[in-house]
Amino acid sequence: MSMKELKSMIEESNHIVFFGGAGTSTESNIPDFRTADTGLYSDTGEKYPPETMLSHSFFMQHTKEFYEFYKEKMIYPEAKPNLAHLALAELERQGKLKAVITQNIDGLHQSGGSKNVLELHGSIHRNYCMKCRESYSLEDIMKSEKVVPKCKKCGGIIKPDVVLYEEGLDHSTIQKSVEYIASADVLIVGGTSLVVYPAAGLLEYYRGKKLILINKSTTPYDHTANLVIQDSIGKVLDSVVGEP
Repeated sequence: MSMKELKSMIEESNHIVFFGGAGTSTESNIPDFRTADTGLYSDTGEKYPPETMLSHSFFMQHTKEFYEFYKEKMIYPEAKPNLAHLALAELERQGKLKAVITQNIDGLHQSGGSKNVLELHGSIHRNYCMKCRESYSLEDIMKSEKVVPKCKKCGGIIKPDVVLYEEGLDHSTIQKSVEYIASADVLIVGGTSLVVYPAAGLLEYYRGKKLILINKSTTPYDHTANLVIQDSIGKVLDSVVGEP
């Protein structure tokens, strides 16, 4: 019954917003942070915990160790968009989906065809020199002969445009996300445990009556949702998103 309800809600709406987290990318074989045994926060054998290694202060003080961890654990250049990414792109093409708001930094929504993507935590595909602000691609970072990539123009250290611990989210991205969520008539939340703030707090701005949660485990917002589906987000969205 829940799948029929979801399909009906999507068919009746022309102002859908999707808010997603790591679970949207796990089906592309990118591990999330918190899954027991396989998540990034399980025992990594590293000298420092991931929360420390992904902090601003660690990046500044131990840049080489940061990049060693970042390149090995945070970047998956072979990853391809999965059924969830493709279904959301199709909804956008149909004019139903107005925005994808994501906590992921992998760029798979754009690879899957989505145009209006708000990246709360930045992207591995954008990098910049901390000294002169020259821009660099992910390919530039990966093919750098040195562990710590340096700017070709000024020799400054290149930093990924991702939000590290101790750093604030981009204000304009947050503001746009709030506006899209506040004006949505259907809000689909998928692949997120909704425990990471301030991102999870964006749900408080939703004023509609069609809050849909698609996640394999329970979330703190399940009791307020109009529809909860505990299943694979790719399978669910693929089964309910029709061709134009």
